[in-house]
Amino acid sequence: MARRSTYILLIAGLAALCGSAGHAEQPAEIARPVLRPSVTVNSDLVLIGDMVENAGAAAGIAIYRAPDIGTTGSLPTAKVLAALRAHRVIGVDTRDIREVTVSRLSRAIDGHEIESEVIRALARQNGRSDHATFNLKFDREPQDVQLDPSNVGALEAVAVRHDSRTGRFDVTFEVAHETGGTPVKLRYTGNAIETVETAVLARSVERNEVVKASDVMMERRPRSEVGPDALDRSSVVGMQARRALRPGQPLRSADLAKPDLVQRDQGVTLIYELPGIYLTMRGKAMENGAEGDVVNVLNIQSKRTISGIVIGRGQVSISAGQPRQIAYAEQPAAAPADAAKPE
Repeated sequence: MARRSTYILLIAGLAALCGSAGHAEQPAEIARPVLRPSVTVNSDLVLIGDMVENAGAAAGIAIYRAPDIGTTGSLPTAKVLAALRAHRVIGVDTRDIREVTVSRLSRAIDGHEIESEVIRALARQNGRSDHATFNLKFDREPQDVQLDPSNVGALEAVAVRHDSRTGRFDVTFEVAHETGGTPVKLRYTGNAIETVETAVLARSVERNEVVKASDVMMERRPRSEVGPDALDRSSVVGMQARRALRPGQPLRSADLAKPDLVQRDQGVTLIYELPGIYLTMRGKAMENGAEGDVVNVLNIQSKRTISGIVIGRGQVSISAGQPRQIAYAEQPAAAPADAAKPE
């Protein structure tokens, strides 16, 4: 009876061992491949692993060329499945997707940014500040540029040529690669005219007429037309025209002068001032004069001509250092009567 029980246990143990071994040899369940509805890539190839989840060993196989940088394309699901079957990828769950969209990443550079960088490059080439203004006319208007995302550098001007006489420019930029690869080159050509803001007359101004605020407007004009002395409103208003000036004409320093506060043959007030003393006399100007000018004035009372400094409208200051007219000639002192005579 004991032998029979031992035999039964031995058979049961062998059966359990065989069952355990059989269970260990069962392969693990493989995840089913699933088609993605949309794909984003950053290279020029689309891989099976981009299109299909759980692609397994086939994930690294390229099956399509990617669309152009910064663009999106679409593929019918049937064509995608056919391409997958060619590489023994079958049983893909499409989840009723009718097409797959494929987008390629990019780094976009706006056309306005390019124009600003061209202006900055021209300003530096001509020794101007970054805030200089150029009117640009490109041979081909700059469009938005789509670069590979690996081109991470800034727009760097590596070649700048500008003929200030003709206005022609030729600017080449480079955009560096993140791993030190070959940079992207972008070249732009056209005409550039530098402009400056300057004071311009809104109406005709006659010779010796004083310019008023309403006579002036600020406009941007070509630097070649204005010259080096562009004037602002504050430096023009209140000045006197040296000659007749026409409307629309940019004003230059040589066109203007300080206004005459004293006119030739005009009656003026002569002012003599010292600490504790303030004297005024009537006089007549012998010449025109602006503030700070030295003019000759006739003293009405003494009929003498003296010089003074124009200090206001119709006012001339006589300096304390003016030469004094001697009223009488001093006589030499007489020798004493008892002075010894030479023998």
